[in-house]
Amino acid sequence: MTAASDVPTGEPAREAPASGPGRRRLPFWLRVVVPAVLALAISLVVGVTTATTELSLGPHEARYDMTTDGAITVDVGPLGTLVMSSPLPLTLGVRVTVQEIPASVTSVDAASTLQSLSGDLQGYLQFFSGPQATIHDVTRALLTSAALRSFTTLALLVGLWFGGRFLVGPQRRAELAAPLAPYVHQLAVGTLVVVLALTVVTSSVGERDRASTASAGSPVFNGTALEGARVTGRLAGVINTYGTYVLDAYRTNQAFYAAADDAFVAAWNERKDRIDAAIQTPAPTPSPSADEAADPAGKDEKPIVLLLVSDLHCNVGMAPLVRKAAQLSAAKVILDAGDTTIDGTAVEQYCVTTFAEAAPAGVPIITSPGNHDSKETSAMYRRAGATVLSGEVVTVEGIRILGDSDPNATRIGAGTTLVGTETSHEEASRLADVACDDPDGVDLLLIHTPRVGDEALDRGCVPTQLSGHLHTRVGPLRIGNGVRYVNASTAGALLGESTVGPLRNTAEMTVLRFDPVNRRFLDYQLIQVRTNASASVGPRISWPRPLPVSLPNGIR
Repeated sequence: MTAASDVPTGEPAREAPASGPGRRRLPFWLRVVVPAVLALAISLVVGVTTATTELSLGPHEARYDMTTDGAITVDVGPLGTLVMSSPLPLTLGVRVTVQEIPASVTSVDAASTLQSLSGDLQGYLQFFSGPQATIHDVTRALLTSAALRSFTTLALLVGLWFGGRFLVGPQRRAELAAPLAPYVHQLAVGTLVVVLALTVVTSSVGERDRASTASAGSPVFNGTALEGARVTGRLAGVINTYGTYVLDAYRTNQAFYAAADDAFVAAWNERKDRIDAAIQTPAPTPSPSADEAADPAGKDEKPIVLLLVSDLHCNVGMAPLVRKAAQLSAAKVILDAGDTTIDGTAVEQYCVTTFAEAAPAGVPIITSPGNHDSKETSAMYRRAGATVLSGEVVTVEGIRILGDSDPNATRIGAGTTLVGTETSHEEASRLADVACDDPDGVDLLLIHTPRVGDEALDRGCVPTQLSGHLHTRVGPLRIGNGVRYVNASTAGALLGESTVGPLRNTAEMTVLRFDPVNRRFLDYQLIQVRTNASASVGPRISWPRPLPVSLPNGIR
C-alpha cells in the first residue's frame, strides 16, 4: 500500500525554503548598489536643500539658506524682496534673510545717530564695491554646510541600514527578499523615480520662493553687479527713491579707483623706463663704502621682492591697486602690517576676503593683525589663505619672519582696551626673547604698532622691523641695533575720517627687495596714490645697514 504522502496529487512541487540551499537571492547590484545609490542621493538632496549659514550682507548680519528655485532672493521682511538670477549651477539658489545691523558696528545714542547712518551707507558702499567677496564667502560656507549635512544624513542612513540588518537577521532577510527577486527591474525604475521625486519635492516651488519672471529689473541697478535684479513690495519704492544715493557713491568710487589704477600703471611704466635707460647707459660707479666692500650683495640669486601694505581699514577700492602693485613689481610675498578691518566684526568678512583675493596666484600674504582687527577677522584671513603671525617664526621664500597680533583692541564707541592680559611692553619683551633665542636668526619683525618691536631692535636680535599703525610714513631709521620702517596707510586713512569711497589722504605701499644670500634688505621703493587719483612711483632707495652688534652665545 502506498503511503498517502507518496500519492501524486497533480500539484507542482513546492520551492525550497527561502533559507535553504535552493533559495533565490536578489542580485548584488540590487542588494548593495541600489540601496547605496539611493542613500547617497537622499543624503545629497537633504544636505544641499537644507544648507544654511550665518554671514553678513553689507552692514547687516544675514542668514543664507540654499534653495532650488534658481534665484538669489534677498528677504527684508515686510519691505519686500530683491530677486536676481542665481550664478550657482543646476537650479540652485539662495534665500537671504536680512537681519539687524549689529550693535558692535554702530552706536545708536542720539549724539551719534547721523554718524551711525553714515557708517551704514559706507557699509552698503563697501558691499557694492566688492560683492564677489561676499559671493565667495557665502558659496564656500553653504558648500561646507551642505557637505556636513549630507555626510550626517548618509551616516544616519548607513547606521539604520546595518542596524536593521542586524536586528532582522540573515534568515528573515532572505525570506523578505525572495518575493522581490522577480521584480528587480521594476525596483530599479522605482528607485530612479524616488530619487527624482525627492529632488522635485524638496525644491522651493512655493510662490513665496519662486522668482517672478513678469517684473522687469530695477533700472537703479543698471551698470552694477546687481543689474537685472527685480524688487518687490515697498522695498522697490525705497530703492528707487534712496538707492540712487548709494549707487551714485558706488559709481563715483568705481570711477575714482579706475582712474587711480590707470595713473599707477602709467607711473610704474615711466619709472621702469627710467631704470631700463639707466641700465643701458650706466653712470660711473663710485667707490664702495667700507660696509659695502665688506658685505657685497648676493650676485648669484635675484633679490626677493616684497610688497608692504598697512592700515587698509576695509577700503576695498584699493584691492585692485594692491594686486596690480604685486603683479608689476613681481612680488613674491605680500606683507600686511595690520588693521585690515575697521572694527574687527563678522560683517567685515567680505573686506578680509577681498584683500586676500587681491594677492596674485601663488603669492602668500603674511599679516600681523592690528588693534582694529580681532581674533574673528584673523580667523577669516586664515581661512582665506593668509598666514597670520602668532608669536612664532615663519619662513617664507627663505625669509625668517616674526610677529604677533597687537595686544590692544580699538572698537568704535568703546575705545581701546587690552585683548588679553599682556601689555604692549610685555609683548615687546616676549618677541625680543623669541628673536634672541632663535638659533637660526630672524630676518624681519613684522608688527602693527612700532613700539612693540623696539626692544627687539634695541637688543640687536632683529635687523629690520616693519610696521604701520601711525598712518604716517616714518623711516627707514636706525633704532637701537636695527632699522625700523613705518608704512603709511594703504587706505589713505585719516583720524576720524572714513576710509570708504575716494581717498581722503594719500595712500601708500612700499616695495622692498631682500638679498637672500646675505640676508638683508637692499632697497625700498615708495608707491603713492593721491586724493586726485594721480599716482607716483619713487626710485629705489638704499636700505640703511643695521649697526653691527656682538651678542653672547653665538647669537647673531
